[in-house]
Amino acid sequence: MTDRVIVGALAGAFGVRGEVRLKSFCADPAAIVDYAPLYSADGKRFAELVLTGEAKGSLVARVDGVTTKEEADALKGTELYADRERLPELEEDEFYHADLIGLPVHDTGGALLGHVKAVHDHGAGDLLEIHGPGLSATVLLPFTREIVPTVDIGAGRIVADPPAGLFPEDAE
Repeated sequence: MTDRVIVGALAGAFGVRGEVRLKSFCADPAAIVDYAPLYSADGKRFAELVLTGEAKGSLVARVDGVTTKEEADALKGTELYADRERLPELEEDEFYHADLIGLPVHDTGGALLGHVKAVHDHGAGDLLEIHGPGLSATVLLPFTREIVPTVDIGAGRIVADPPAGLFPEDAE
């Protein structure tokens, strides 16, 4: 779904009147409603989301067509995608996580370190989760300019200069 970018996920019912807990992956969490209509991975269309409040760690919203707790609970885990053309233009050195996932990561000498499995943000900056051959477990690589000097979405590659010992010697 290269023409769509994940912008959030539904996290189940909030209350008994069909409201849902909504996890927004947008820089401004409330901006997720500006990108409607949203779509699930299987193509279900959500024409409208209306924010009604906030809950611990999420927004609370009404989704068109959902009126009961059971309907809201049935949507738990549904990832929401927006058409890429509806999203704002990115600043230089900003990337949509969806564009990074799957890219190969090479060291500065050209050796393949692995591929980006996920991008995590735990509050202190983004981490690239790298998996691949020669790795017994995934590796979390700080996503800073110093450690990841090159991200070339067009060429489909990332160049990293990881700290010594982060990757096993045989993976480098």
